[in-house]
Amino acid sequence: MKLLKAMATIAGFTLLSRVAGMIRDMLTASVLGAGPIADAFFVALKLPNLFRRIAAEGAFSVSFIPLYSKTLAQEGDDAAGKFSGQVFSVMLLILSVFSALIMLVMPWVIHVIAPGFYEGSDRYEAAVTLTQLTFPYLLLMSLVALFGGMLNAHSKFGPFSAAPIIFNLTLIAFMLAGTPFFPTAGHAMAVGVSVSGLVQLAMMAFFIRHYKITFHFQRPKLGEKTKHMFKLMGPGVLSAGVFQINLFVDMMVASLLPAGAISFLYYADRLNQLPLSLAGIAVGTALLPMLSRALAEKNHEESKDLFNRALEFCFFVAIPSAVALLIIPIPMVATLFEHGKFTAHETLQTSYVLMGYAIGLPAYIASKVFMTAFWSHGDTSTPVKISILSALSNVALCLLLIGLLGVAGISLATGIVGWLQVYLLHRQLKGKDALDFDKRLRTVFPKVVVCSCIMAMVLAGLNYGLQEYFHRELHVKILALLALIGGGVITYALAVQVSGILKISDIKNYLKRRKG
Repeated sequence: MKLLKAMATIAGFTLLSRVAGMIRDMLTASVLGAGPIADAFFVALKLPNLFRRIAAEGAFSVSFIPLYSKTLAQEGDDAAGKFSGQVFSVMLLILSVFSALIMLVMPWVIHVIAPGFYEGSDRYEAAVTLTQLTFPYLLLMSLVALFGGMLNAHSKFGPFSAAPIIFNLTLIAFMLAGTPFFPTAGHAMAVGVSVSGLVQLAMMAFFIRHYKITFHFQRPKLGEKTKHMFKLMGPGVLSAGVFQINLFVDMMVASLLPAGAISFLYYADRLNQLPLSLAGIAVGTALLPMLSRALAEKNHEESKDLFNRALEFCFFVAIPSAVALLIIPIPMVATLFEHGKFTAHETLQTSYVLMGYAIGLPAYIASKVFMTAFWSHGDTSTPVKISILSALSNVALCLLLIGLLGVAGISLATGIVGWLQVYLLHRQLKGKDALDFDKRLRTVFPKVVVCSCIMAMVLAGLNYGLQEYFHRELHVKILALLALIGGGVITYALAVQVSGILKISDIKNYLKRRKG
């Protein structure tokens, strides 16, 4: 139940963040559309975000949290505070120098990350400037991730989960109020990215003090624990960030296509990220400390239950979400983004891309659980090998499918590679009794698939009946989309209840236990 409570807290704040993010993206689509400035801004946003998600929040979290938790348990608050302070100062020094260097050589960096942006073009010039404005976000969010890891280790999951809400609200504020003071809305939003990092860092520092968590700032020094943490981060960079690496590869390949391709990938990924973040982040953040503790204590029964319930939650959310994105992508994209400079043609292209990502959605969410299982076991080499193979497969498949399907071939390649990754991870976990599939998961999984298929039929029928409403005013389209999604949710909920996957009585009993 602790796992469920933690996942619910993280998923709740993540949902609020994604709602704010969706509002931000709707405004961005209206203001920037899918033109050169939009492409440049999304490149500028992608680069620091790639480093943040792979290194700061990915590899750093899975390396820092176990060491910090162990220090806290064995040596006390003061020692843990000194360790975190030492890591903070070392990261501040290294990332300040790294960020400054990257910003100086940004004209050459853009040639590498967006090879299709040729020098002298609007996309290239804007990408250089905007990425220089956004790159300080990497440093700031790395420090935010450190404070967030400390809070999570103390079972305070709310603040770090809520931090992305600040990011989205800050960008909205700069887009709406700051645009008149900058050359374009893209420039205003790029500045907003870095400012949001400052605000999030201040928020994390406030909660560290609020919860009286010990933190002693130290002079930059590579102590034994800090060295060990950075050694663990090496393989963690690849194993934690394969999906982000695949998305980055997608962007590089898309830069070779005409203007707009990168924007199609971005808008599609934003819709795909909603269920991916809700389930993947919630499970990954909550499961790591709990599963690590259970395995360390050799409690195989609890380990197996945590592993299977996490997978059960993933499939419960991911499979119907993927089905919905495959059945009704056009109404979703049209309602959310088709305003201002975002046209019907761009809606169609984004929808095709979204379908490709949706195919791999359950796989990427499930891989979060498998990766966490390896990290909890102290095995970082196996995920690295699989991540490298997955990334190379993604590049090869992208280049193959782009000629057949255009930009949609890029997302389809990423979706297919997700299932390859899950297959390889599951194959390597076989034989570990503490992390084997239990009878309940084997029973629930096919039921979830059947319930999702029933929902798909209802969604297809409702989509056909509501088509005319998606060609009217915005408020009518929003109501039609809410009716469409609501019909799907109700159908899935009823099917789940009838199939016995999750009964209302189970929820009532859980709530009674919490009150007790």
